[in-house]
Amino acid sequence: MAGLFYIVRLFVYHAEAKLRPAMEYKILHRQFMLMERKLWWIITTPAMYLTVLAGFTMLYVNPALLQMPWMHVKLGFVIGLIAYHFKCQRIMRALEKGTSTLSSTKLRLWNEVSTLLLFAIVFTVVLKSAVDWVFGVIGLVSLSIILMMAVKIYKRYRDRNESHTKEETTGGDPSGD
Repeated sequence: MAGLFYIVRLFVYHAEAKLRPAMEYKILHRQFMLMERKLWWIITTPAMYLTVLAGFTMLYVNPALLQMPWMHVKLGFVIGLIAYHFKCQRIMRALEKGTSTLSSTKLRLWNEVSTLLLFAIVFTVVLKSAVDWVFGVIGLVSLSIILMMAVKIYKRYRDRNESHTKEETTGGDPSGD
């Protein structure tokens, strides 16, 4: 999970590097590619395969788990997390080629998907009774709303600070003229 959290954070910085001057972007692009590849191929992907193997082993040792409805829900979320993993790999390749059209804000929102999936997976295992499901769904929806609002508030804060910084640099003229 740490690898999935951090890789998208690197994607955010990689996308923001496109806004820098060409020479600076070239240097940053190479560095981000190196960091992303190492994180992805040395930590994140091997960890995913080991986790999936451990999950299959757990189900093999205790097949009765497959008879429990909460396990079906959990496995659905796990499949979603695996799909998220491979989508991140596509984003990494697009950033590497310079063909990604995702903004840093969209990537920040994308980063929250892994948080929601992690929360859903853990909550599914911990809260197994029907009454708890109602509260769990309400909690998941609430967490989603809070995370999305936090990303939007942060974007407004950054945009405001960037415009103030630009005004200070240009002597009060935001156009720079």
